[in-house]
Amino acid sequence: MTTTTHAPFHADLVGSLLRPATLKQAHADREAGKITTEAEQAIQQAEIRRIVDKQVELGFKAVTDGEFSRQYWHLDFFWGLSGVAELRHATYDKNFKGDIAPADNVKLAGRVTFNPAHPFFDAFSYLNSIVPEGVLAKQTIPTPSLLFRDHRSDNWAEFYPSIDALEQDVITAYVQTIQRFYALGCRYIQIDDTNWAFLIHNLRRTAGDKTAAQPFIELAERSHRLLAGILAQVPDDLTVTSHICRGNFQSTYLFTGGYEYVAEYLKDLPYDGLFLEYDNPRSGSFAPLETIWNHDANKTLVLGVITSKFPDLEAPAQIEHHFDEAKALIPLANLALSTQCGFASTEEGNKLTEAQQWAKLQLVQEIAQTLWA
Repeated sequence: MTTTTHAPFHADLVGSLLRPATLKQAHADREAGKITTEAEQAIQQAEIRRIVDKQVELGFKAVTDGEFSRQYWHLDFFWGLSGVAELRHATYDKNFKGDIAPADNVKLAGRVTFNPAHPFFDAFSYLNSIVPEGVLAKQTIPTPSLLFRDHRSDNWAEFYPSIDALEQDVITAYVQTIQRFYALGCRYIQIDDTNWAFLIHNLRRTAGDKTAAQPFIELAERSHRLLAGILAQVPDDLTVTSHICRGNFQSTYLFTGGYEYVAEYLKDLPYDGLFLEYDNPRSGSFAPLETIWNHDANKTLVLGVITSKFPDLEAPAQIEHHFDEAKALIPLANLALSTQCGFASTEEGNKLTEAQQWAKLQLVQEIAQTLWA
């Protein structure tokens, strides 16, 4: 276990990694009743140890378990909270680019509370037990704002006198969950957040129409309240970052638009770092970075200018040019480098091979060594 508290690092990674065929087969065999849960877990832990060793070999000072213990980057976490139930074969209001549709969702089944037996705790404990000295075990969890979207809490009136009461329960459940991770030795948590990209997309779409924009403004204000309420109660020596994701499912995406539409909401949230996606023109310009950074010497903006969606390797000169542009707004000391997202937000994964995944992460390390030489 380590007490290093310098994350996010100049070369960092978002979280999810491609599931190997052995792990996918183990999941399928367990679901078919061909192997036991214990046998599946043994395969899972062996694969996690392998990818942790690879991340360390590449030079990463914070490593993840690749999210190998979950099916989805977000739903498994919500399913583990008390008062939240699985909803299989769900429909969504918006599919990914190419009309690719996710399959499952969550729904309220009672008051939302902390679950001391949340399966993520055992998963983190295993990860933390195998990281070498001087390396952080990084835990990723989804933003609480997602519970207020995609019909997940439409039935709040069955359990709450007001939606504000639900909001307070969600804050409390998250704070207690984070405190439990901390007690288990976690010193680096990342809140993955597609909600701001959803708001960027819709605030841009409704710009100039106050009536149409109002529901999205209200959601932005609620999202800010939720996150501010949680972040105000985390331990001082716990690094908390957020990844502002535009959707990452089988190499496609959900949302477009620049960060200027949400920069004012993000700027005073006391994150230690923000992972921002900048791997293509639909992400907009670097202009909002100065607002988001807010001249906070303790905040790092991690620029995701290397894509995790496709295998082609970016030219180092191109990445260095992007950082030259960013340095005009933010000191290099407050910048870092990563891929724009993880490689497998769901177990299906993006459309590249594991070898190509490692090549991307090696590129992150090589360019970071040049930038911060």
